[in-house]
Amino acid sequence: MKKILYTALMAMVLGLSSCLDDLNQEPIVESGADDVYGSAYGCKQALGKLYVSYVIAGQEFGGGDADLSTSGSESFDFMRCYINLQEACTDEMVYTWASGDNLLDVTYISWDTTDPWVTDCYYRIYYTIALCNDFLKHTTDGAISGFTAQERADVETYRAEARFMRALSYWYVLDLFGQGPYVDENTPNVDYSPEAYDATQLFDYIESELLAIEDVLAEPKTNEYGRADRAAAWALLARLYLNAEVYTGTNRSTDCIAYCKKIISPGIYSLERNYASLFNADNHLRTNEIIYAFPVDATTTVSWGATTYLCSGAVSNDNSVQDPANYGLTSGWGSYRVRGEFSALFGEGASAIDNSADSRCMLFTNSGAIAQYLDNGVEDDATGFRSEKWTNLTDAGEAASNTQSNGVSTDFPVFRLADVYLMAAEAVLRGGTGYTRADALGFLNELRERAYGDQSGNITDAQMNLDYIIDERGRELYLECVRRTDLIRFGLFTGDRYLWQWKGGVLNGRGVDNRYNVYPIPANETAVNSNLSNPNY
Repeated sequence: MKKILYTALMAMVLGLSSCLDDLNQEPIVESGADDVYGSAYGCKQALGKLYVSYVIAGQEFGGGDADLSTSGSESFDFMRCYINLQEACTDEMVYTWASGDNLLDVTYISWDTTDPWVTDCYYRIYYTIALCNDFLKHTTDGAISGFTAQERADVETYRAEARFMRALSYWYVLDLFGQGPYVDENTPNVDYSPEAYDATQLFDYIESELLAIEDVLAEPKTNEYGRADRAAAWALLARLYLNAEVYTGTNRSTDCIAYCKKIISPGIYSLERNYASLFNADNHLRTNEIIYAFPVDATTTVSWGATTYLCSGAVSNDNSVQDPANYGLTSGWGSYRVRGEFSALFGEGASAIDNSADSRCMLFTNSGAIAQYLDNGVEDDATGFRSEKWTNLTDAGEAASNTQSNGVSTDFPVFRLADVYLMAAEAVLRGGTGYTRADALGFLNELRERAYGDQSGNITDAQMNLDYIIDERGRELYLECVRRTDLIRFGLFTGDRYLWQWKGGVLNGRGVDNRYNVYPIPANETAVNSNLSNPNY
């Protein structure tokens, strides 16, 4: 049965809920902390709530009984917010209903401290941090002293996983906001304003946590599916180090390579032969390449965000344009398309896209009836090709669920081997040691050979430079929530070095202020915590 962790644990639905007016509050355990944490089984159930907090919005089917009150008209999970903040502001995605769904400011990179998507994402991240802190507070050595030796050992592993998820959440804070309040299991719950951590403090905290738990987490590929292991921590460390110069001003490329090597060198992971199968409803079977994923299931974790958004949102809401059944869907939402600058990474014009030899070029052009570029504005859905990367199809080509009532069963890969290859290669080009240029070229050409089915797409050492890396990351990792982070690292997100249509809100694009390299702390947070401020906003 797919989704071992979630099918086993989400039967509990603990009733952990929260309505965060500020970060002084903690999750409310309706059944009582003693009932929840009084047994090793209860602790494992509580752990499940931590994991699932990334992909669902509430306790009931499809997000009902919401965990948080939100700024918008609907309650969306963390992943839908995160997808929009990482993709809709870049050259990859354009959101069709931007004005109606309050995404114009994100689309144009012109948000302010009251933006609803920024605000909701911020509180979703801190909700997960609050859950992790609550778990750690109730599973101390003293609290579990009555458990058996094996149960105590199990809970020690659970605690390491909770610390991993908290570190991952703080990485989201660091990467998106560049600062944020610091709270842990020892933070008072009332009459206390959390200290503000700047980017360097957040970086140091995340690094120290991951280093502290890496040997406590399960060995790679030995944990239940959907739970973090050492390789997940190594991948997060590699990503942290790759972006260290953005966060702290210090190049940590050699450290990035060291942690990429921990994943690559043992040969435990390998590239999945069929790229498309990494993004279908049976992608839980791709543990050869997928290091850590957020499981999404149409029975136990129904969401109208997460990968339901990625799958259904990409398909036209006009069945005469696209047949949703071809993607394992009941209907298409027509929520987003890809921008012309991104699709141009595979070729100019519908003919080039339709005939691309690169198997990653999974774009729908409607035989050229859709224009590649957004000349008529961001909300004209006759412009911008559509992604066919994410589907709700099984390996047998059948629909995994009825998406009209159940959402999809496609997991979201947070880390996979292909990204580790790309990080290692980039770190070499940024001066890191531990791998050579020949190693880097080998990693890149392994990806090219998977994409082309042979060596016809391979590149030479002379072609391997940072400009190539940012384009190849686009081709390999599009709509996987890394694009904004990548563009910032390459100095291309703000300013005018790289323009795409409607960047800054004008047809041909324009440079935007560097303050937009981070999102602002929401205004209602700075209003209640004097330690927080947005000097650039």
